[in-house]
Amino acid sequence: MLHSVRDQLGRLDLAEKALKSALGSTALARGSSYRRRGSVLVDLALIGAKRHDAEQAVTHGREALQLARQSGSGHVARRLQTLRDDLRSYGHDHRVAELAADIGSLHAT
Repeated sequence: MLHSVRDQLGRLDLAEKALKSALGSTALARGSSYRRRGSVLVDLALIGAKRHDAEQAVTHGREALQLARQSGSGHVARRLQTLRDDLRSYGHDHRVAELAADIGSLHAT
């Protein structure tokens, strides 16, 4: 079991590195592609959630939420719902609870 946890964490590290590289690329520069940039931000937030890294989950999740609101992208909104589901395991972290509530209000509109 410990070996599989280390493998999974190693894969998350590799995924995070690739996503951060993509986020810094010209193709995903701010304002160029809301859908793609939003997807990468949600993926980074999901990695944070899987690691129980509230700071990473909230930082990237908030930026993706802002993009979804600005663009009206249903794709990013649906991806954020997946993040919201993963955030339920956090319990009492108020930042995470606020993000989950904000994601929920996005879908209510």
